[in-house]
Amino acid sequence: MTSKSKMKPKMKPKKEWRRELPEQAYKVLFEEATERVGTSPLNDEKRRGTFVCAACGEALFTTDMKFDSGTGWPSFFESIPGTLETKRDFKLILPRTEYHCAGCGGHHGHVFNDGPEPTGKRFCNNGVALRFVPDED
Repeated sequence: MTSKSKMKPKMKPKKEWRRELPEQAYKVLFEEATERVGTSPLNDEKRRGTFVCAACGEALFTTDMKFDSGTGWPSFFESIPGTLETKRDFKLILPRTEYHCAGCGGHHGHVFNDGPEPTGKRFCNNGVALRFVPDED
């Protein structure tokens, strides 16, 4: 299962991303690591705004899409259309759906079918893979 985006990719060699990003963000985004549960300050972010890719700055989610999943990672029930691409992941033996930023290819997390209505989806995102941009007052 792969979704295709109409965005123009912002691809760079990994060595450039490594120079530009903090170590943990680089490991999550471009080596598909996972941050420790409960460590992201974005779990508690409640202001109105947009969650963007920490690498390329592409807008991926809004606060209207966010919910408290109780998992310890920022979670969203949908994404901004056309901003994510998905693929199957078998790293934990059972298949999961992994998603990446369509702009730069950075890994963000996995999507599960146990989220709230209206979509029933839970985009479980590594907080270090995101930056929060508050709406202007």
